This record gives sequence, structure tokens and C-alpha cells, in this order.
Amino acid sequence: MTERPIRTYPGVPYPMGVSAAADGKVNFAAALHTKDECGVLLYLKGRSAPVRLPFYRGKKVGNIYCLQAEGLAGREFRYNFYAGDEILTDPYAAVIHGNEKWGKRVDPVLEGGVCAGEYDWGEDRAPMTPLSETILYLLHVRGFTRHASSGAEHRGTFAGIREKIPYLKELGITAVELMPAYEFLELETPKLPESGMEELKKHCMEDPDAVQKPRLNYWGYKEGYYFAPKFSYAASDRPAEEFKDLVKALHAEGIELIMQFYFPPKIKQAHILEVIRHWVLEYHVDGFHLMGVRVPVALLATEPMLGNTKLFYENMPCGEIYESGETPVYKNLASYNDSFLYVMRAFLKGDENMVSPALACLKRNPRQEGVINYIANYSGFSLADLVSYDGKHNEENGEDNRDGSDDNASWNCGAEGKTRKKSILQLRKRQMKNAMLLLLTAQGTPMIVSGDEFGFSHGGNNNPYCQDNSVNWLNWKLLEENRDFAEFVRAAIRMRKEHPVLHQQEELTMLDYLSCGCPDLSYHGKDAWRLDMDRYCRTAGVMYCGSYAKTGRKENDCSFYIAYNMHWEEQEFALPVLPEGERWDLLCDTFEENRDVPEGSLSDAAAAGTDHTDDRRMRIPGRCIRVLISRPAEPEGQESLKAGVSARRKPGKKKAGKENIEKGQK
Repeated sequence: MTERPIRTYPGVPYPMGVSAAADGKVNFAAALHTKDECGVLLYLKGRSAPVRLPFYRGKKVGNIYCLQAEGLAGREFRYNFYAGDEILTDPYAAVIHGNEKWGKRVDPVLEGGVCAGEYDWGEDRAPMTPLSETILYLLHVRGFTRHASSGAEHRGTFAGIREKIPYLKELGITAVELMPAYEFLELETPKLPESGMEELKKHCMEDPDAVQKPRLNYWGYKEGYYFAPKFSYAASDRPAEEFKDLVKALHAEGIELIMQFYFPPKIKQAHILEVIRHWVLEYHVDGFHLMGVRVPVALLATEPMLGNTKLFYENMPCGEIYESGETPVYKNLASYNDSFLYVMRAFLKGDENMVSPALACLKRNPRQEGVINYIANYSGFSLADLVSYDGKHNEENGEDNRDGSDDNASWNCGAEGKTRKKSILQLRKRQMKNAMLLLLTAQGTPMIVSGDEFGFSHGGNNNPYCQDNSVNWLNWKLLEENRDFAEFVRAAIRMRKEHPVLHQQEELTMLDYLSCGCPDLSYHGKDAWRLDMDRYCRTAGVMYCGSYAKTGRKENDCSFYIAYNMHWEEQEFALPVLPEGERWDLLCDTFEENRDVPEGSLSDAAAAGTDHTDDRRMRIPGRCIRVLISRPAEPEGQESLKAGVSARRKPGKKKAGKENIEKGQK
């Protein structure tokens, strides 16, 4: 059968790259800075040599050359552009060929490809979960399921993440954030330091292949082909369709997908805008964590098409985005920085003068933007390593332990690294529980790094950017080994989600603006309503008044009193008095060991009927967080009812002529 000849016609400059045109034609458009002959190189199946399609000299708009080709309908092809003798890979290509196998370059020259056809999104809808209700989960596509213990059929891929959606749903995750999942070249040749001739000769004699030996960039924070999902992260030969399947499946379970994009300074700001638009329109992505020093954040934030898309950046320039006093209809912007991490780590290990900064982090919830809180991130220590190492151990990275931050604000709890000493292991687990409660009782948006919920360790490596092995691959056996801690995290997430008083949409005022006799937020210490601000103080009591938040049934939420004791010794706390008809019940105590977590609560204390607190004071063990919840007081002689975190507050009745607050409470 004779193939139809390929005819060319004048094209259109947009969209860039390859797109379908009228009458079955295919449009090619490329921005080329050249005076030489330029055009398209077509690699057709069954042909040994590429077909050259020169751009029409007269058809150029600015620096954009374009043409339309007839005769490609139904034919498989790959393509590149050429300018003189230079072959250029299309930065707008929907698929990149030549880097399909992880850690192994298939071809020296990458080629662009096209998607198979129209994708059926069905009834796909973006969840648009408010930032105040979002539980963010950071993961690396390959490392999340690459380990054999993951049980995934398609390990280390987009499809592997899809297999884990039931786990994410059960954990309580509402948004998954992917480390770079666009196409990038993970193999790179390291640059040797500038050396004298003798030193360079000596280096080459010791390792003759040093200059040619490639290095692995496991994380992917580098320039990439920003319009294509990473081929080696796909279990199939259709990465674009597989990525869309993942987004669609996540949305069906009410889970959003956030993508990280790193843009080095050389990337033009107009190109960045095109990239973000593309992933919203083509892949239904819900948000972006933007990285780089020249990212046009204000431009992106004011782009009407991105009004419902979450945008995270290191420091959101709200002054350039909103008018003074303006409140966004949908709060989609959030600052993503390390301030929470360092303050809470210092508070956790008992540093001096940290109570005030810690309380500020717990309260922070700006009106115009959200704030992403995290106590661990992809760089730096994992949560398990934070309580197991005083210093970094990055020797396996091949840089003599010089890489990675020296400022980890960590504490090993008495032994460096692995230990069998039971008292140290118990203290580490308690500190991990404390860290998770600090994160999940803060008013911003919490971000959990995958594996932290079951104690995954990088072995003290705080910069495992080049480790494609068990250092980075999640060991899912730990989920069973640390089942009690994993259940604690799951229940803490559920507690936060079921009680809106713990995740308000607006920042709390510390004022009694409802005239109910109690402010929305108040601080306490050894005396109620009085916080000790001495630099040596390491304790604080925080009360959230349930009258300032409504449950789904439009009833008042429960009130919470959270006692943070980061001192190593037992401390006394005074309890604020509740309205008549209510009492404080113990909901969670991180000091408790070997307790099963009943369904619906963090501790079986509330179910026991003996741990509710009737006194005005309580003593809390060292390095412990205790959470109390308001319950309806039961008639004298009646046994306590079993209650979990989902119990709702029933407001006490007011007596005639009296406020519903006991005398002495402010």
C-alpha cells in the first residue's frame, strides 16, 4: 500500500509544539532564534531516515516558525526541530522519548512525541478542598512504591500511587503533593572542581572514569521538559494517559493532586505561565508548589484561569496581588517556608525562649493567604531521624558528609542512631507523637512527608538527593512494626478533620466577640488565663472555645484544652472552668505507652469513665502533650458513656439571671 505523501502549508503560531488542526492536518510551531534554515524532523515508523519539513520563510510571527502538515493522520511519528546543523528537542512536547528507562539514557538525542488521542475525563470534578481543611501528603513517585514491601503491582510509578489510594483515603489525606514528576534527565555528569594540573592528573589516576561517570539526580530539582509527565514514572508506554488516570482516580476519592515545579533562573516567566496553564487544562491538576527565584508568582496569582488553583510559594507576595483589606473569595494561595519547622523542632527538644514563637506558629492563619506547616520535608531529617540523630550522616552521597544542612535542630534522645535501649525508644516514639500533634493542632495547613506516619528513616542522611535505593524507598513493613504510631497519626488527623475549631478558616482573635464569656483562643499556664513567658518556661496551655466553630449539624463544636509540656520534668497546669453542665475529658496523652487506640478516639481514657478531669489543676509528665475535650457532664451516679473524637458539644443551659460561665472565668 502506497503511503500518502506529506504536504505542508502555512501554520499558526499557537499553540506551541504540536497540535491538531482542521481537515486532519497537524500544526507545528517552534520558537527558534536562528538565521539558518530551520524546520521539522519527522521520524516515521518504518523509515530509517527522518523526513525534513522546512518552515515557510514567509510564515513567521516574531521568533515563532510554524507549518501545517497533511498526511500524518493515523500515522505514528516522533519529531524534533532543526536549525542549521543543530537538532532541538521540543520543550512543549507532550511525550519525551529517549529517557524511558529510569537511570539509563536510551538515546543520545531526545525526541518529542504526541498523545494517542482524546482522553475521556468522564464526570471528573476538582475537589477544591479549602486550605483550612486540607491534609497535605508529600511523596516521591518512584520512592513511594518502589520497595518490594509496598505490595504494589506497578512499583515506582503513577499506577503504583493509584494502587495506594485506599491507604491515603484511610489515613485521611485530602491532597497529594508530587516531587518533580515532569520529564527530566536524572543522569548527569558532575562538574569537577577547578584544580591545578597536578591535582587533576592525580584525580584521574585514582579514578580514570571520574569525568565520564554519571551521577544520579533522584529528586529532580532541575530544568526539565515541563509539558510532559516523566516517562520512567509510568508503568505503561503512555505516560500522559497514565498520569491522567491517576488524577481522575484521586478526584473520585476527593483527593487533590499538587505538583512541584522547579524553575531555574534561565526559564522565561512567560514560559512558566504557559506551563502552569497547560497542566491545569490538559491534566486537571489542582495546584502547584512553585520553586525558583524568578517565578512570576504575582502574575500567576492574578491569572483568572488559575483562580481556583492552589499556588504554594516560599513567600507569597500578597501586597502585589490583593488590594489592602481585600479578602479572596477562594483562598488558594499559601506560603511554604521553614519557619514552622525550625521553631517547632526547637520547642520539641526543649530549647529556651521558644514558647512565644511556638504559640505564634500554632495560631498563624493569615486572612489573604494560607500557610503550609511541616516539621519535616524532603530535605533535612525525616521525623524518625529528627529524634534519632544529633548530626547528619551523608557519607553515602559521596561528598565526604559536606553536603546537606548542619542546622537540623534535632535531638537523638540519648543515643546516636539505632539502639535497643527501651527507654530511649519509648522517648523517641513519644517525641514523634508530640511532633505530629504540634503539626496537626496548628491552625495552618499541615504537610506530612510520606513514611513519617510510620517512622521511616533515611539512616541519618539529611540530603539523600542521589540515593535510588532503600535510603529513599519507603519500607512498608514499618507500617506494621510501628502500627501503634501509625494509628495514632490516623486518629489525630481524624480528630482535626472532625472538629472545625482546630482548623478555622480565619485567624483566631483571642477576643470574646460573641459575648459568650470566653474568647475564641486563650493561653494558660500554672494559673488559668495567665501564661508564663519566662525564657526558661517550656510549657503552655491552649484553649479553643467550641462556640466559635460549627459542626456539620450547625451545633457548637467541642472546646479543646491542649497542654504542651516540652520540659523534661513533670509540670502543673491550671484548667479554665467550663460552662455549667460540661466537664473536661482526657482525649489524648502522648506519655501513655502500649495503649490500643479505640475507633473514634486517640486514647481509651475517654472510654474508661475514670479519666475525666474534675479538678482545677493537673500534673503532666515531662515531654508530653495532653489533649482535653469538653463533654456534657453526666448526672451523679450515672456511668460515663463511651465517647470518641466525633462527639459534639452540647451547650450548657443558662440559668435565669446568670451567665453560663462559672464565677471567676473570664
